[in-house]
Amino acid sequence: MIKLLYFASLRERLGTGTESFELSAGIATVAMLRDALAQRGDVWEALTTMRNLRVAVNQTMVGFDTRLKDGDEVAFFPPVTGG
Repeated sequence: MIKLLYFASLRERLGTGTESFELSAGIATVAMLRDALAQRGDVWEALTTMRNLRVAVNQTMVGFDTRLKDGDEVAFFPPVTGG
């Protein structure tokens, strides 16, 4: 089981800020996780269509090729603008 966190506008779009997710044998990387979540359809497709989506595993920013293991915390961040 891994813990998923969604922040800012992504949290609003998905309607949740956190969830637990059973990590199956077919999901080895962050990219595979993102794609599995997007297969839920509708608003979840934003995970694959959103430009500049950022991700952290265990509070460290990582690339989508990062391998996952049971117990990880994965956080998705939409692009942020500031002024």
